[in-house]
Amino acid sequence: MFLCYGSLELDHHSILLESRLSSDHAPLVIDITISKEIIQTSKFTLAPKSEQETTFIQEIISNLKSLDMSNIDNTNKLEQAVHQVGTIINQAWAKNAKKVKISKLSKQWWSDECKQSLKNYRVSRSLKNWKKFKTTVKNIKRSYFDDKIQEILNKSRGPWELMNWTKQRKLPAIKAINHDSQLCLTLDSL
Repeated sequence: MFLCYGSLELDHHSILLESRLSSDHAPLVIDITISKEIIQTSKFTLAPKSEQETTFIQEIISNLKSLDMSNIDNTNKLEQAVHQVGTIINQAWAKNAKKVKISKLSKQWWSDECKQSLKNYRVSRSLKNWKKFKTTVKNIKRSYFDDKIQEILNKSRGPWELMNWTKQRKLPAIKAINHDSQLCLTLDSL
């Protein structure tokens, strides 16, 4: 067993020499304290491209426009202005954010449109509404993952960041046309 030098586990261990069998190895017992950890099972969020997100942004913009930022000439006034901006954002968040439960089945791409389409299907149980639901989900997923791909591209400025999303492919072998030991690279040389 390998332990990090100076770790607390080294202070709470014992070697059971009497339990050693025919080999020279003896069992090692280590008491590891497990601290109580609170695992968050819910969070506040705004669904992307939802009415709540639009309202949230509009409230922030309208409240920021009403702030007087013209007479900031010392650090105290600057701190007050920053505090006011923070208060505006926190109030808009508290008013518009929705509490959701986090689970292993949570889907970030799920939207109100998907929810409404599923609700319509559950009410009618028709094949037409089922197909409409599947189409809606497909389009929302595609839009969500296209946005994620664009976010990765814009953040890193390199398409190689997307290589984990697809399998690596071998590039096709390319041969140049030769005539009299000369490469034919232009139309005139052919």
